Amino acid sequence: MKILSVCNSDIAPGAPQATYRLHKALLVAGVESQMLVQFKSSDDFTVIGPITRIQKIIGRLGIHLDPLPVYLYKDRKRQLFSPSWVPFSTIVNRINTISPDLVHLHWINGGMMRIEDIVKIKAPIVWSLHDNWGFTGGCHVMWECEKYKDACGACPRLGSSKENDLSRSIFNRKRKTFSKLKNMTVIGLSNWLANCAKESSLFKNNHVICLPNPINTKNFAPLDKIEARKLFNLPEDKKLVLFGAQSATTDINKGFNKLTEALKNINTQNVELLVFGSSKPKQTQNFKQPVNYLGYLHDNLSLRALYSAADVMVVPSIQEAFGQTASESMACGTPVVAFGATGLLDIVDHQINGYLAKPFDSNDLAQGINWVLNAENYSELCKNARDKVLKEFDCKVIANKYIALYEKILKN
Repeated sequence: MKILSVCNSDIAPGAPQATYRLHKALLVAGVESQMLVQFKSSDDFTVIGPITRIQKIIGRLGIHLDPLPVYLYKDRKRQLFSPSWVPFSTIVNRINTISPDLVHLHWINGGMMRIEDIVKIKAPIVWSLHDNWGFTGGCHVMWECEKYKDACGACPRLGSSKENDLSRSIFNRKRKTFSKLKNMTVIGLSNWLANCAKESSLFKNNHVICLPNPINTKNFAPLDKIEARKLFNLPEDKKLVLFGAQSATTDINKGFNKLTEALKNINTQNVELLVFGSSKPKQTQNFKQPVNYLGYLHDNLSLRALYSAADVMVVPSIQEAFGQTASESMACGTPVVAFGATGLLDIVDHQINGYLAKPFDSNDLAQGINWVLNAENYSELCKNARDKVLKEFDCKVIANKYIALYEKILKN
C-alpha cells in the first residue's frame, strides 16, 4: 500500500507538523508512505520537496499571487483567506507521476494548488481538514458565521455586503469541483470539525468521518518537574501557568486577550506566566504576575520539557480544529484549561484531566486555572491527562485507524 500525504510544508508548526507526525507513524507501522510538500525544511528522504529551480520559483510565486483577489476588499479582517486560484502549480502532475495507491491531502493552500486541480488527481483521495477552509468560501477560521451551510456570500471576513462576492465565487468553484469527487473521503480532526463538514452543502455527498492527529507519546512524556524548570531557569517554588501557540500573542483566535483578562483574577503571590510562540512584545500587557516570554521553540524535546515544567496549560482559543498543544501538554502529564467548545471538547474532560470553561467567559477561565492549581487531587489530574492521550491519541492507535481506513477505501 503506497500512500502519499500532501501538505504545503513538512515540519512547520500546525498542520504540516501534524501531517509529518502521521507520515512517520505510518512508516513505523510498515506502510510505504511518502510526503509531498511545497516547501521542505527537513532532510528526511521520505519527504519530497521542490526539485528544480522552476518548481521552487512557482512555489514562492504562489504564496504572493494567491491572496491578490482578497486585497480588493478594503474592509476585510486581517485573517487568512485563500482563493486558491493560481493556475500554474506543478503539484498535481507530480502526484500523478509518483502514482500512489491513495493520496491523502492535508493543508494545500498558499498557492499550492487550484481548487480545480483536485479533480485531476488520478488516485483515490482522503482529505484531512485542519481548519474550516475545505467547506467555506475561503476563510480558514469561520467563528460565528454559518453561511458555509448554504453558499457563503456577503462574507463577514471580507467585510462584504454583496451576496455575489469573492466568497460566493470560491464556494461555487468548490461546489462544481467537489461534485465530481463523490468518492472522496473527508476527515475532520475533531467531532466538531467533522460535524461542520457534514453540515456544509459542499460535502453533503461525501463520506465524512472523525480521526484526530497522532501524538508520539514517547517524544511527549512527563519529565521531572524540577529538572525541567532548571533547563529554562524557572523558579522551583512557584506555580507556573503555560500558554503558547504559533503567533501566540498576535493571533486573536488563540485567545491571548481572554487569558489576559482571566489572569486579573488569579492569585499573584506564587504564580508566574510562561509564554512560548512569541517573543516579548514592544507593548506588554500589564500582568500582575511575572511573565516569562520564551520565544519560539523548534524541537519536541524543548516543548516536552516546558510542558513538564508547567503546573497547568491554558488553551483559551476561540476555535481549534483539534488542539495540538492541549494534547501535547496532557501527554506530558500537565492538565489543560480551555473553553468548552470546538475541537478541545474531544481532548479535555471537565474536572477529570483539566477544566472546560464556559465559552468564552474569562471569569470562568480564571476559575478553571485556580481550580487546577489548587486541586487536592492534582496528581490524579496529571495521571488522567497522560492516560487520555495514551488511550485515544497515541501514534500507534491513530496510525492503525488510518491504515484501516486506507485499506477499506482501496478494497472498495
